[in-house]
Amino acid sequence: MIPKTFKEVIDLGDGREISIETGKLAKQAHGSVVVQSGKCMLLCTVVSNYKQADVDFLPLTVDYREKFAAAGRYPGGFFKREARPSDGEVLTMRLVDRVLRPLFPKDYHSETQVMIQLMSHDDDVMPDAMAGLAASAAIQLSDFPFECAISEARVGRVNGEFVINPTRAQLAESDIDMMIGASADSVMMVEGEMDEISEEEMTEAIKFAHEAIKVQCAAQIRLAEAFGKKEVREYEPEREDEDLAKKVHDLAYDKVYAVAKAGSAKHERSAAFSEIKEEIVASFSEEEQEEYGGLISKYFYKAEKAAVRDLTLNEGLRLDGRKTDEIRPIWCEVDYLPSTHGSAIFTRGETQALATVTLGTSREANQIDMPSFEGEERFYLHYNFPPFSTGEARPIRGTSRREVGHGNLAQRALKGMVPEDCPYTVRVVSEVLESNGSSSMATVCSGTMALMDAGVQLKKPVSGIAMGLITDTESGKYAVLSDILGDEDHLGDMDFKVTGTADGITACQMDIKVKGLSYEILVNALKQARDGRLHILEKLTDTIAAPNADVKDHAPTMVTRRIPNEFIGALIGPGGKVIQELQKETETTIVINEDPVTEEGIVEVLGVGSKGIDAVMAKIDSLLFKPEVGSVYEVKVIKMLDFGAVVEYIDAPGNEVLLHVSELAWERTENVSDVVNMGDVFDVKYFGIDSRTRKEKVSRKALLPKPEGYVERPPRNDRGGDRRGGDRRGGRDNRDRKPRRD
Repeated sequence: MIPKTFKEVIDLGDGREISIETGKLAKQAHGSVVVQSGKCMLLCTVVSNYKQADVDFLPLTVDYREKFAAAGRYPGGFFKREARPSDGEVLTMRLVDRVLRPLFPKDYHSETQVMIQLMSHDDDVMPDAMAGLAASAAIQLSDFPFECAISEARVGRVNGEFVINPTRAQLAESDIDMMIGASADSVMMVEGEMDEISEEEMTEAIKFAHEAIKVQCAAQIRLAEAFGKKEVREYEPEREDEDLAKKVHDLAYDKVYAVAKAGSAKHERSAAFSEIKEEIVASFSEEEQEEYGGLISKYFYKAEKAAVRDLTLNEGLRLDGRKTDEIRPIWCEVDYLPSTHGSAIFTRGETQALATVTLGTSREANQIDMPSFEGEERFYLHYNFPPFSTGEARPIRGTSRREVGHGNLAQRALKGMVPEDCPYTVRVVSEVLESNGSSSMATVCSGTMALMDAGVQLKKPVSGIAMGLITDTESGKYAVLSDILGDEDHLGDMDFKVTGTADGITACQMDIKVKGLSYEILVNALKQARDGRLHILEKLTDTIAAPNADVKDHAPTMVTRRIPNEFIGALIGPGGKVIQELQKETETTIVINEDPVTEEGIVEVLGVGSKGIDAVMAKIDSLLFKPEVGSVYEVKVIKMLDFGAVVEYIDAPGNEVLLHVSELAWERTENVSDVVNMGDVFDVKYFGIDSRTRKEKVSRKALLPKPEGYVERPPRNDRGGDRRGGDRRGGRDNRDRKPRRD
């Protein structure tokens, strides 16, 4: 028997709908929904253990996977099954996690799993835009202690009009691609890329998306009520002791405030805070320490957070002594690494990133193979965050989700400034060498300079800044912090990173931790961020004002040439013999692609120095060479025959033509060697296809003056032929001829 199902439909306002259904699939999960738009279907399940884990954080796992069967495809690789998540899947996991995690109670520590699967794909629907809606809807059907319904929506702008959850085709024409996560009351997360838009335009896009999210949240609540809203489960809360909290606060607050106000460096400040904590712990007896050890640490960090926030709100000062809008000292350097194609160091305070650029052919493009999207990236950026950058030792187990997310943000910030006609595949790698606040923005800055150092003709340089916010809801005070430290990121109410040129924003990432943040505060924060970006941008352009005109001497030069489709095979040769030998001889890399529209061959030649590239271009010119009737060409004798000489066009090596003995000279030529020899170079005139022989005809004698008294031979009979048989010699039958005597 088919179980009873419950369904809600969300109207997107342009004929498209999103439906949320529950009751049919995965009923043993604590909550499950199928979210559908068009042919795109996502299954989301949520499960949370009833027993609290022995940890002091929420062990939440958000997993998003796209099944290849959803698009009627096979997975790549030897085993033909889905394996580790792709970068695209990881980025979707992060988008959902960042909105869900803050809405669980801080003392809820049960292991929780949110699994979202793409079960059916639609080319016109981008599934990541519905992942947050699916996760929240499933949680609403569970008994989890969760604050409120949320959703996520993508917003684009096509021809000046905002669009919710645009298709991939619409997104290609859009100047905005932003994902917004929010509840009905508050915006919580923003991430995306833009085409140099203003702060006000960005705010309007967020508002537009928020209105759509309110409708999606209401649909989830209606679905949960129709299904039967479950009672929120009971769980064992964390132990609290108000008297102990007050005692620790009184012991710690003033001392922490004093250290914070001293404006010290990261490690010095950390050591001072640790010393205060140790003194407070020592003030308790061994029995009290054993009983309240965890609570003492917890309340100390609360007192520390309160003191640091109050310092900023009351006195406008920060942990390192700066004012709220002050940027840390910056120094930059380009061309630091001698063997890379481009390199740059960007250091801001205690954060440092070293970026390198590598130039290659289309063969080095980053291939994207997901059920929801197949394609390639000719510009991509990788971000590495080793443990030594924070003075720590920890195991390295592959690329972390954080590294994928930070690298993607920096890539989105820069990619719009790489010109469309850039012939190279460009890879940027950022190595974070020190970190105390926004290494991703340091990556944007170092990446900009490294690209310009490599000779990539960026449209405009890009800089980035990380901003923070501290608010006091009771007093209404707030402080926007420019260029935040790592500690300010943890204790603040908002962490937002903004990148852009002098003319507008190119990318952003925001995590908003305070409820009901007004758009007025958001706009003010974005404008303060703009001032900081321009200050940093000036430091970058002081170091390197414009992209280098050429690539470095040791870096490869790329030349692109289009050839007619019929010549591709000749350039490749049988079994690739011609192109392989050509690459070996010229020490170049040659890649041939076919234009899907014109079907022309696009030949990419990559080589260091011009000699090898020129040789390849000469070979291509040779293949494409078509002599014109009446033109004169320089040739070289490459073979001697009894009836003429084979000559090669000097300007088109490999192109040969027979120079018949009768076209060597005006005088009768008995032996070809009487006139020309191997290796001789001279001019010939091209006459096109000879009507009699159906072969190309060239002549040397046509360029020579006729000898004095020269008499033209009488023209042959128009009937031509070999004159054998019949009466072609005065009517006399050849069969009656007598043998000629020697």
